[in-house]
Amino acid sequence: MNADLKLDCRGLSCPMPIIKLSKAIREINPGQVIEMISTDPGSKSDVPAWCAKTGNEFLSIAENAGENKFYIKKK
Repeated sequence: MNADLKLDCRGLSCPMPIIKLSKAIREINPGQVIEMISTDPGSKSDVPAWCAKTGNEFLSIAENAGENKFYIKKK
């Protein structure tokens, strides 16, 4: 999947990945996509919940060797 903005949150613990995602979503235009990489296991539930709360679209998650790549489309 192509992303308009890549956000590296590896090594950060909750709530920092969501805080960084909240700031990054303001930097892109509606319809654009953020790829966020996180090693925090809590992000697997936090990112979809944040998307549901904010109205942004959770597109997918890809898991690989302890890293999770999230794709979020700005509303």
